[in-house]
Amino acid sequence: MINRDKYLNELIKRMNNGLIKVITGLRRCGKSYLLNEIFYKYLISINVKKDHIIMISLEDLENRKYKDLYLLNEYVKSLIREDGMYYIMIDEIQEVNEFVPLLNTWIKNKQMDVYVTGSNSRFLSKDIITEFRGRGDIVHLFPLSFKEFYDYRQGNFDEVLDEFLYFGGMPFILKREDKLMKINYLKDLYQEIYLKDIKERYKIRNDSLLVELLCILASSVGSLTNPTKLEHTFNSVKKVSVSRNTINSYLEILEDSYLIKKSLRYDIKGKKYINSLNKIYFTDLGLRNALLNFREFEIPHLMENLIFNELSIRGYALDIGIVESYIKNEKNNNVRTQIEIDFIASRGDTKYYIQSAFNVFDEAKLIQEIRPFTKVNDSFKKILIVRENISLRVDENGIIMISLKDFLLDENILEKC
Repeated sequence: MINRDKYLNELIKRMNNGLIKVITGLRRCGKSYLLNEIFYKYLISINVKKDHIIMISLEDLENRKYKDLYLLNEYVKSLIREDGMYYIMIDEIQEVNEFVPLLNTWIKNKQMDVYVTGSNSRFLSKDIITEFRGRGDIVHLFPLSFKEFYDYRQGNFDEVLDEFLYFGGMPFILKREDKLMKINYLKDLYQEIYLKDIKERYKIRNDSLLVELLCILASSVGSLTNPTKLEHTFNSVKKVSVSRNTINSYLEILEDSYLIKKSLRYDIKGKKYINSLNKIYFTDLGLRNALLNFREFEIPHLMENLIFNELSIRGYALDIGIVESYIKNEKNNNVRTQIEIDFIASRGDTKYYIQSAFNVFDEAKLIQEIRPFTKVNDSFKKILIVRENISLRVDENGIIMISLKDFLLDENILEKC
């Protein structure tokens, strides 16, 4: 069994709290497995009767009739035959038309502790926020973290890291025996699940533009972009005219489907967001690589995306740090410029400044990487994550350097260092 204790504990903390538990996340990232296998076994282990656990997957052929909310409601009510708490687990609840009124009805029943899964934030999170009025409790599930992947796979760290950077963390990858099977699985997942699902759900007639946009984003992970820049790319490189509104709409769809995630620029000294440009990262590296037919494999960019994903999994809100600085031009005049910190990672009142560096083999490269840190005059930790397997070190300015290995294998290392 793949260890997903983080999410199991999130569900255990929410048991019998009078709220609808909504498990969201990318399709095929393990929501059904978490609910129907891991959480089910936990309920059995604490002596919940099997007939008090009602599991319905709306993706199964025999359950399609229950996409009608009235039939689903009557069926679930018919299974509640005695006193005691019943645990209701509905997979892919967004398949039910008008599921919010149904869940609002169930929440009033003191015998029902309800758990649902769904793969689309527009159909779940936004509806719950606006219509549940505090009665929905969301648990967001990610693909496997590197540590979850490594704990299952074991072996040499560098070899497992190379595999993870190439194939990503979709759980079923671990069941595929060879490289070709993994590649074909990811390509099929992208083509048959995500593209097909997005086209049907959002009634997209011409998916070629959506595919082109995804490929552009995949080729420029970690680069600054916005709909205007993407519009220019379509016009100049692809020789296709696409409006900014269409691009922005597609970006929202891709975010709502959990394929990508956006990071905004934040002026550290001015304490304000700069909305002109942002960065886009892929929720799963394997799906990103499948989009490009596994042709573009730049480790520094993938490492940055990996760090972004790991910090997101650990519950940090992530922004791009912007600091104003001055450099000498060719006439030896001071010119104002903006320099960038890869990530401002915030969780509650805790904040870290983090840089990703594939290598710092020479002094000039090291100075370049830590330069943004030296322009920030506050007390928050400044951490440089490097690919080399080094021991933790702190320089005379208090800047901390840790290895990617230590960062990935110790989920609490930021607090410790």
